[in-house]
Amino acid sequence: MPEKPLYWTIRSLLHSGEIIPFLGAGTSFGSRDPSKDSWRELVDPKKGTWKPRYLPTGSELAEVLADESELPGDTLELTAVSQYYRLLRGQVPLKNRLHEIFTFMQEPGAIHRYLAQASKDAPQFIVTTNYDDLIERAFDEINQPYDTVVHVTDSTATGEILWRPHKGPPQELLSKDLLVDLSKQSVIYKIHGAIDREMRTRGQYVITEDDYVEFLVRMTRNSAIPNVFAELFQTRPFLFLGYSLSDWNLRLVLDRIEKELRRPGDITSYAIETRSKPLEKKLWERRDVIIYDEITIDEFVTNLSAAKPPARRKRGSK
Repeated sequence: MPEKPLYWTIRSLLHSGEIIPFLGAGTSFGSRDPSKDSWRELVDPKKGTWKPRYLPTGSELAEVLADESELPGDTLELTAVSQYYRLLRGQVPLKNRLHEIFTFMQEPGAIHRYLAQASKDAPQFIVTTNYDDLIERAFDEINQPYDTVVHVTDSTATGEILWRPHKGPPQELLSKDLLVDLSKQSVIYKIHGAIDREMRTRGQYVITEDDYVEFLVRMTRNSAIPNVFAELFQTRPFLFLGYSLSDWNLRLVLDRIEKELRRPGDITSYAIETRSKPLEKKLWERRDVIIYDEITIDEFVTNLSAAKPPARRKRGSK
């Protein structure tokens, strides 16, 4: 295994639209180190009010929801905490709270802007499990067109996905009915939902235990992933950014893609993250994923931008 990322190879795949970037929570940190720098600051100690400074990690979000719902015990598993919050307060208050938190106007990071620029060379198919809109705003900054496809979690919804075409109003559709030309149009696929700045109630979130159960059921019925995306998942390598394979929700998605879409096991993919442990490395390797864990996302983007074609090898003299 190469000791350093194959920058030119990955860059070439990105700029030709032949690799699928998967954006995880780590891509929303920016330059912040969550272990050292808090995502929020106290405004009024007497009232306990605070304001965000950054977008939160999953554990930081779980801590807030646990405190606000006075959850007994010390669990910080986000699915369990959000499930309790929803049972105690209701679905609408939970969605409102998530909307308030994830509409914080953090600047897009280097990786978001790099992918937006790469879409000028070839349409990008980008998958993210993040609720924020950093990648969309990076595209907006340079006026690059894109569609978004968001999983719908509302029980009263008439469709399974919310399709937001670049030109036209949002539409609820069954996954099988989505038709987009991925050879001409960049698509941002928000597999666990997303905020909606224009209409709070239109935000969607796969976050509670019940949400994940429903998501799994739909995956096993082949009704979660739009048919138009199937070929890309079957044939293209992945570039995992800001993920840990210890995240069971990511493993769930990958398992379904491999089993339900019959993805071959010989496609080499790549992962850039800084928190891997020996067991996680083994898990990545079993999925034919080359992992690089001694580099941050920002460092990766810097080196990717500077990558140049490898020098030609000189033939030995006879």
